[in-house]
Parts: sequence; C-alpha cells; structure tokens
Amino acid sequence: MSSQVRGGTRWKRFALVMVPSVVATAAVGVGLAQGALAASFSVSGQSFKVRADKLVGHNFVQYGSVATGTNPEGKNGAHAVAVSGFSDATITNMCQSVVTPNLPFGLGTVTLVLNAGTNPKKPVKATNLYLDVSELDADAQFKNIDIGVAAGSLKDPNNPDSIGIQPRTQANPDGFSQRAEEAKLTNVKQTAWATTAGTFKLSNLSLRLKSGTQECY
Repeated sequence: MSSQVRGGTRWKRFALVMVPSVVATAAVGVGLAQGALAASFSVSGQSFKVRADKLVGHNFVQYGSVATGTNPEGKNGAHAVAVSGFSDATITNMCQSVVTPNLPFGLGTVTLVLNAGTNPKKPVKATNLYLDVSELDADAQFKNIDIGVAAGSLKDPNNPDSIGIQPRTQANPDGFSQRAEEAKLTNVKQTAWATTAGTFKLSNLSLRLKSGTQECY
C-alpha cells in the first residue's frame, strides 16, 4: 500500500517542508525524530513508510491515540493511530520514505529516502521513542507482557525507566493498552504519521531524493 497523500503539494510548500527536514536529519533524523519539538506538534498531511530488519526496545507501551494536523492544502485532518513507545530502542537497517507527488516544473513525483543503521554493529539508537502508526507488519516477541492495562496506568511507579502516555497527546487514560519489559520486532514494515524521540542517533546516515515512487517497501 502506497503512502497516503492528501491533496496536491505546491513547490514552495514542498521546499518549506524539505529544507528543514534535511537540516534536522543531521541532528535527529528528519521527521522521524521530532523529539526536539514539543509532543503537541501537528502532523503533516503525508504519512511515511519505515522498514527495518530489527527493532529491540525496552519498557514497551502501546495505546490508542489521535494524530491531528493539516494536509498540504491547509485543511484540518485527524488520524487514528496506535502509539508504540519505548524508553530506549535500537534499530537495525532502517529505511524511511515519503512520497511527494505532482511537483511543478516537470519534476512530477519525488521520493525522499533515508537509510541508517545499515551496519548491524552500529544500529540506530533512540531514547523515549514514540511511534504513531496506522499499519504495522512484523514478527514480534515480548518479555513479561501485560495486556489490557488502563492507558493511564502504563507507567510503573516502581520502575524509574518505565514510560506512560506521551505528554500532551490525545489518549484516553481509561482506554485499552499493553506494556512489556522488552519487545523484539523483526522484518518490520510500518506506515506512520509521526515519530518522536528524546534522542535519535543515526549511524551511516544516507538521504536521497529520488524521481518517481521509490518507497522502502
């Protein structure tokens, strides 16, 4: 399934989005690591795809939420998401892609592709990582999992490293959630609307703009 794009994108708008993203990449990894911003930021009107060979995270939590923002035409939008959170995580062979169609001057469709952590000995590392996901396919293994926890009770007061609902996000504290001491996901493929992290270290970073639709999967 291709990334969802709502409405056309004007060249100036595309430039305003892409240039800050490229700058942010050097520090925290394009839109994938907006942890330098407040957790209440608005999501863009474009989803993006992420593929990884393996993700290993600790103090895993998962709950339902709503990601809100505006599409490229400036209209309000909201997206139901499953938020997966980790106090820390390592990601091996990560690929992120986002497609922007209908660019002027004969450019047509352009795909931004980011790769990092391609060396298994130097994976991507993140802390306080939250993923707002609409689709996820993976092989998953959990350690000491609790299913059916009230979302407002995710954080364990006896575990200083545990995490709960991301601050300033829209989530029902009485809603369904789950948590685990550790989560291992392999052959990961996901469509996401946003990702935030406190820190995001990208080894072997590569960012390319490619003509046409050339997504990670």
